[in-house]
Amino acid sequence: MALDVGGAKAQGLVGEQPDGYLGVVKATPEAVSLAADINAKRRDAYDAIAKKNGTTLDQVATLAGQKAIEKTPPGSYVKAPNGQWVKK
Repeated sequence: MALDVGGAKAQGLVGEQPDGYLGVVKATPEAVSLAADINAKRRDAYDAIAKKNGTTLDQVATLAGQKAIEKTPPGSYVKAPNGQWVKK
């Protein structure tokens, strides 16, 4: 059975980062592959939004990261400003 984002977050394998991308908390082959796939899709989406709104990809990604961290349920991992993974 393939690993999905919700399952990976619930297992503590991945977490949200302030840069708008999914990070790997515990490196398993499935978690690394999932994060790479999700991050490629996010980068494409952020790029499209940036072009549509005349802003930069980094600005869109940072805003998305803030929103993703806000929406992360308690008990899931988020990356703190100091670069450490913490449970929200």
